[in-house]
Amino acid sequence: MAIINQKGGVGKSTTAINLSAALGELGKQVLLVDLDPQGNSSSGLGIEKSQVSNCIYDVLLNDVPIENVIIPDVCDGLDVIPATINLAGAEVELVSEMARENRLKDSVGSLRGKYDYVFIDCPPSLGLLTVNALVAADKLLIPIQCEFYALEGVTKLLDSMKRVKTRLNPTLDIFGVLLTMYDGRTTLSRQVVSEVRGYFGKTVFTTLIPRTVKLSEAPSFGQPITQYDPSGKGAQSYVELAKEVIQRG
Repeated sequence: MAIINQKGGVGKSTTAINLSAALGELGKQVLLVDLDPQGNSSSGLGIEKSQVSNCIYDVLLNDVPIENVIIPDVCDGLDVIPATINLAGAEVELVSEMARENRLKDSVGSLRGKYDYVFIDCPPSLGLLTVNALVAADKLLIPIQCEFYALEGVTKLLDSMKRVKTRLNPTLDIFGVLLTMYDGRTTLSRQVVSEVRGYFGKTVFTTLIPRTVKLSEAPSFGQPITQYDPSGKGAQSYVELAKEVIQRG
């Protein structure tokens, strides 16, 4: 499942980290693939990027077997494939490679069946790394923040999804749309919720992810919110989301 939105700052990495950790705590085996050159999912789970010898870049461009790059048991039930700054060059380097859109799909294929869920944290762009995620994924999870222009840009993402679906990955579909940074006190947040629900219908998750200070703080301590502030609103909402994801199958 690719966690994707080409807009930055909508809660992709926050969702990748916390949904993965919450599913792990509910007894699922989860793999999180950090495909963002900023590596926020890696550092947000306490992975020291300077200590990482091989990352997803080496899988995509140096033919390193994906099994060799997995960091096991970062949290309960959660393994991670980290990203480092090396990945920043991958967009350019992939251009000249054979079957460049299929690199991630071919690598991750060997892991099918070993995990209940594999999440791919995508970069905030629609470049070759994101196309690799779209080709590798069965489904998309789209976080949308409850702010002005929430749906702006999503149409571009849906166009890209349709193109990939037509040419490269016919089974690709939206698994769910997640509303993030919700503030129930503001009219704007409530308006965005109804607008997004009107546009996407039943694919929108019931769970809303609130805007909380603790959710913003947790990555700097290298912990998912379920460890950093287990009884807080942020942790509870991601546990609820994890249950919804399990229900959807």
